[in-house]
Amino acid sequence: MSTSYAEHYLKPDSLFQKFTKFTPAQFLLSALALICTLAGIYSVYFLATEGHHAIALCWFIAITLGIVIYSQQRFSTLRYLYPSIITISLFVVLPILLTAVIGFTNYSGLNLISKQRAHDVIMKSTIASTAQRLNFTLLGDTESSLQIRLRDDDKHSFVSESFSLVDIANSDLNLMMSKQANTAKALPLKQISRNRRLLDKIRVTLPNGKNYRMTSFRQFSEVLPQYQLLDNGKDPLDAAIQDLQTQKVYFANDESGFYQNEGGEKLSPGYYVNYGWKNYIRTVSDPNISGPFWSIFIWTIVFATLTVIFTLFLGLTLACLISMKDLRGRNIYRVLLILPYAVPAFISILVFKGLFNQSFGEVNLILEAVFGISPQWFDNPWLAKSMVLLVNTWLGYPYIMILCLGLLKTIPDELYEVAAIEGAGVVPTFFRITLPMVLKPLTPLLVASFAFNFNNFVIIALLTKGGPDFLDTTTPAGHTDLLVSYTYRMAFQDSGQNFALAAAISMLIFILVGSLAMINMRLAKVKV
Repeated sequence: MSTSYAEHYLKPDSLFQKFTKFTPAQFLLSALALICTLAGIYSVYFLATEGHHAIALCWFIAITLGIVIYSQQRFSTLRYLYPSIITISLFVVLPILLTAVIGFTNYSGLNLISKQRAHDVIMKSTIASTAQRLNFTLLGDTESSLQIRLRDDDKHSFVSESFSLVDIANSDLNLMMSKQANTAKALPLKQISRNRRLLDKIRVTLPNGKNYRMTSFRQFSEVLPQYQLLDNGKDPLDAAIQDLQTQKVYFANDESGFYQNEGGEKLSPGYYVNYGWKNYIRTVSDPNISGPFWSIFIWTIVFATLTVIFTLFLGLTLACLISMKDLRGRNIYRVLLILPYAVPAFISILVFKGLFNQSFGEVNLILEAVFGISPQWFDNPWLAKSMVLLVNTWLGYPYIMILCLGLLKTIPDELYEVAAIEGAGVVPTFFRITLPMVLKPLTPLLVASFAFNFNNFVIIALLTKGGPDFLDTTTPAGHTDLLVSYTYRMAFQDSGQNFALAAAISMLIFILVGSLAMINMRLAKVKV
């Protein structure tokens, strides 16, 4: 006998039974998962329609994997790892890949957009005709109800509908011929001048189809296209473009990323193209770049290494001193010595910048009063580097001191007692007991400190801004620049904002820092 409908669908393991057993929390999580899935699908559609097909594909794969992992019980172990994998991919792997891709292009402040967009912008360029001009009058009682009236030499009058400069949504207005006298009063010149920026955006169309725009306070001129496309049987993006004013012809040059003529004159904007290994080759072959690059690279290693050595020496020495049991007021000294770590670094750096001011700084005032010298801290390369090291040591020693204070407490007192019985002095005891016992557990943190100072952008940006600059270089570079500040200046302070070259150098920095970190780890015998 066949089972009934209710018996079949209401058995304990049926979908209906499972559905009715959902708790409110499960319903809420399911609704949240559904909303996130729909939002993800919409974001994929949006990225695809905007032309970001590669990113859309990656995002689609990530969403699909998420749905599979969280809907299948057999992948339950991956549910805790998947958010971490997505986060690492989004904030670590993706920036590295994008930086690597940009390094193989000519992406810069002059070549920011695709070839298609550059072509469209150039072809939409217009000029105002000096021959076709109409007299302009702005009519209205208030700025919320205005009209544009144009008159030609034959006394024909064309008037627009009422509009508001604030609420106008479309900058194109259609004008109709007016045969009747308009009673609206003409606004004075000062009101036109006050609203010049908004009026410049308005383009009017006459009944004959011609477009006009404002070229002076009392005239509108006909808008004409500046360029025309020459039909030579090629793809429109590769076809020649002719300037209707100068009659010059421009061709697409995919090596430079510009439309340019035979004389080398370029049209803006340019477009980004695949550059291959040119940026990397230029880094090592162009003397104007390779010279400062290797000097800055050596200084970066020296800066990071000396900072670690100086902060370790000063921090460990102070930690040993304030750990002495016979020292009175140890807590007061500890608080005072930790203060540089408590004050925000950017404030301390700016204070030191004022102290080392070459004209009014307290450091030079004291040196001049005592020794009769006034060092040029910001103009002399060696003095500037010394100043940077001094300030960075001041900022970094409290961190090492705090670590050493904790490590010193782990050293058994019996070792010092034995050393005292054997007649060992303070210096031998320090180098044979204290330093080895502290240095081994401190090594990974010193490696991390080295990596941090290798990319210490803040102190250079706030203290010296990389100066004093190198002479005779095509890209901005200074004697105190670190590699990170050097690439920043190249990307954002160079006249051409050469993002691609900065990206190529950033990849080299990534490889060098990674290699140095691995070497340090191996030398320190730290398992990775």
